[in-house]
Amino acid sequence: MDYKRLIIRGISYSQTQSGAYALLLEHEETNVKLPVVIGNFEAQSISLGLEKDIHPPRPLTHDLFAKFVAITNYELVSVIIYQIIDGVFFSNINFKNKASNEELIMDARTSDAVAMAVRFDAPIYTTPQVLSEAGILLQLDEPSIEGSEEVMGAEGDLASLTLEDLQKLLEDAVKDEDFDAAMELQQEIKKRNKKIE
Repeated sequence: MDYKRLIIRGISYSQTQSGAYALLLEHEETNVKLPVVIGNFEAQSISLGLEKDIHPPRPLTHDLFAKFVAITNYELVSVIIYQIIDGVFFSNINFKNKASNEELIMDARTSDAVAMAVRFDAPIYTTPQVLSEAGILLQLDEPSIEGSEEVMGAEGDLASLTLEDLQKLLEDAVKDEDFDAAMELQQEIKKRNKKIE
């Protein structure tokens, strides 16, 4: 089948469902976005998985499962979002045994599949049918921290803060488990450190 590769474009608080988040996946070639409604725990887990430098005080469920997969000599090869029924996405996680090359396919919620994929840097795919059924074409600005005005500088952006201020805010965000804010702060710190080099 002709699978379409998706990238994670962002996670934002859902305006339509209380306590939920929208995971925005994007097909790079067409810029078609695939919005997936996910829970708070999954949103935090995906955000943490994307930021390799941020470690929670205690391991999350997805971290434990990722460690188990690695210990059993498997690798996560890919995630495939293969269908949507009544607004619910269905996904498979594809594993491969490093020693025997045995393949293993597990059914999973899309939010869990993505949370695992980011921990293994594995690609995420979907079918053309899912993309045409559930995909939307949006033009997006750069991702922002939703509901975290206290993290933003006086001008409303991170550019007005010093590197030391950003580091302090990052530590506070991790302590408060505000992982979306932590992810954006980490990106700003990395961007500035690259400029220094």
